[in-house]
Amino acid sequence: MEAPQVDILKERIKELSCLYDISTLASDYSNSLPKTLQAIAERLAVAWRHSDDAIAEIKVDENIYASGKLPAKAVSSTQPIFIDDEIIGFIKVHYPSPKYVESDFLPEENQLLKKLTHEVSNIVERHQRSEKEELLKRSAERSDRLSILGEITAGIAHELNTPLGNILGFSELISEKTKENQVKLDAEKITASAMHAREVVKKLMFFSCEMPQQREPTPINPLVEDAIKLLQPSLDSAGINLVFTPDSNNACGRLDPIQITQIIFNMVINASHASKPGSTISVSILSTDKKLNLIIADEGYGIPEELQSKIFEPFFTTKDVGEGSGLGLSVVHGIVKSHGGSIRFSSEQGKGTTFNVSLPI
Repeated sequence: MEAPQVDILKERIKELSCLYDISTLASDYSNSLPKTLQAIAERLAVAWRHSDDAIAEIKVDENIYASGKLPAKAVSSTQPIFIDDEIIGFIKVHYPSPKYVESDFLPEENQLLKKLTHEVSNIVERHQRSEKEELLKRSAERSDRLSILGEITAGIAHELNTPLGNILGFSELISEKTKENQVKLDAEKITASAMHAREVVKKLMFFSCEMPQQREPTPINPLVEDAIKLLQPSLDSAGINLVFTPDSNNACGRLDPIQITQIIFNMVINASHASKPGSTISVSILSTDKKLNLIIADEGYGIPEELQSKIFEPFFTTKDVGEGSGLGLSVVHGIVKSHGGSIRFSSEQGKGTTFNVSLPI
């Protein structure tokens, strides 16, 4: 066999080995996507004819994986990566120039690159699908858990209402009938404590969607503006700025004004507790023909990932004992659910949290 034919055969063997290795990497579901793409980039460079000088580069979205330092000047062979007819990145193999020119890439290598982009596309699509399935699974589990908690808290709230009413009635009777000042003071303390307990019960009923609603056509901009005005003094004393962006469409929805005000109060207060002096809370409203979105973003501490699945549960709080009931976000969740809406959030530790309350118009 002549020397050129031997060289061609060696190149084909390298290409087939590369395809086999990358197929093996693709079938390993235990690796994360970044690790898999980095391993593919490193294996890819070896398959090219001038492998000692070849640098493979894979870009997916904004992430880049390379087999080595990219040359300052290079000639490259490139193929785009598609998912659902949309370009999400590319694969390139670089040779440093002027040592090499475009003709140094073999036609067979360009064909190999096309096959590899198809393989990488399948890998990325599979990982994206797996992530979406995991998110849907977590969301369903959280909804089931919150639904069960809602039923439990509704039962607790109804059971507590009757004895609390009796306590309030008897404490007021004692306060009216007694002539002893100390007994009167003690009765007033009982009344105050029972009233506080009744407020907690009311919040539990908000969470379980048991509170009656008075929904009426309500312009959203003035409603949010009025709530912010009431909160402004406490934000000023905490040194926190609030920026409000009203809805440009001046949307009007069938809402319970008191309950929507409760949402704004709870979420802005929560955001302020998570924020440092000098930081900003932004409140914005965006509407479409079918939905009204209330977006509240802070620059606070963020929610640790391990706690994110619990934040809507009643009595869950990260505050010190005595500083919060842990009912704020659970009340928000109940009100949003009773309005037929949804609530989502994204959070990054050290950078802040954004909540998006979506309500049907």
